[in-house]
Amino acid sequence: MGREENGIISRRLRNAYMSTVISISLVLLLVGIASLLLVNARTVSDYFKENMQITVMLKQDVSEKRAKDFLLDLGSERYIKSTEYISVEQGEKEMAAMLGDDFLDVFESSPIPVSIDVTLKADYVSADSLDMVKTEISRSPLVDEVVYQPSLVEALNANLSKISLVLGVFIILLLFVSFVLINNTIRLNVYARRFTIHTMKLVGATRAFIRAPFMVQAVFQGIFSAMIAILGLIGLLYFIRSEVAQLFRIFSLDLLLAVMGIVLAAGVLICMSSTYFVVNKLVSLNKDDLYY
Repeated sequence: MGREENGIISRRLRNAYMSTVISISLVLLLVGIASLLLVNARTVSDYFKENMQITVMLKQDVSEKRAKDFLLDLGSERYIKSTEYISVEQGEKEMAAMLGDDFLDVFESSPIPVSIDVTLKADYVSADSLDMVKTEISRSPLVDEVVYQPSLVEALNANLSKISLVLGVFIILLLFVSFVLINNTIRLNVYARRFTIHTMKLVGATRAFIRAPFMVQAVFQGIFSAMIAILGLIGLLYFIRSEVAQLFRIFSLDLLLAVMGIVLAAGVLICMSSTYFVVNKLVSLNKDDLYY
């Protein structure tokens, strides 16, 4: 009978341990996702900025050869990320798609000039920098007009700032919630062994001696939970890569190791700190308090 009871207790402890690990892993997975967004915040911001285009309209009398020479010169500027040459024929096709095939009938000659679509480096996508870029490009005698939407630039920068602020607040709240959830989960797991702790205290064991095996278990519990969370994070990234390849390219995989380190450190630190406070509290309880 005693052996059967011991077997039941062992199964209950194993089940409690596994449920604790799974709960901690799910929380750490959320921490990993938030950390991935945090460390890639600059990359995400740069991605949106570098997908905004400005259009350089050349004068009507500019030949194709001069336009392509200017394209090469423009591409070498410090603020340019990429350029795309838009010929008259391509421009006419784009306008026809918007206005209809017969829009040229009212003109004696094509009003569509050669143009160049330009994407800037992220550091230059701001109101002041764009004014400087516009001034420099407009100095060329080939350029008729530099077109972009200042309101779109202001809205983009304002929204990115708001997103960064919201993301920062979200991560702080998530870390707080993570600590509370993991702390409660570990408390339930350790509380189930409160009588063992009390017995150790009765035979003269010090707090440090009682705490030691629980702290070692907490370290392994944190590492094991973090490993499961990291595998889940890698699986999520693999899914994003296979389903939404463009979104996957935003993330810098060089920073993935840093995210793994954050998840591992968070798992170990939160498990150890929670175990430390819970065991200390249980050691302080008297015999009557153990039943409540």
